[in-house]
Amino acid sequence: MNPFTKFLRHRQRDGNFDCFVSFWDRLESLTIQIYKEQIDSTEAEMEFAQVWPWLLENYNRWQDVLEPYWRRAPAAGTPTKSDPFLLLLAIESPTEIVGDWRAMQYLPAAREAINQYLLQLA
Repeated sequence: MNPFTKFLRHRQRDGNFDCFVSFWDRLESLTIQIYKEQIDSTEAEMEFAQVWPWLLENYNRWQDVLEPYWRRAPAAGTPTKSDPFLLLLAIESPTEIVGDWRAMQYLPAAREAINQYLLQLA
């Protein structure tokens, strides 16, 4: 888990959002490992099969809440124009992540949205 997010989560506990963040952390980590080719494809498929469907089904609960925060976060050095969460959730297979620099550039915007939302709750 991102250390700053962990710090913020201890200040304000929301079990539902904590669950979302836990799954997002796993997808974020998996995305980085796949992009850097640091994970076996079978292991990546297994983790993806657990994380991606849950996020796809549950992100809509947090989509409107997180939107103002990701809209203020940069992606690839420019203002974010599209939902970074949906960008990652549009990926249907770990093999699509390999070499996807755009996905890597949008991960920080999603993390920033999570952290800014948590800061607002404190």
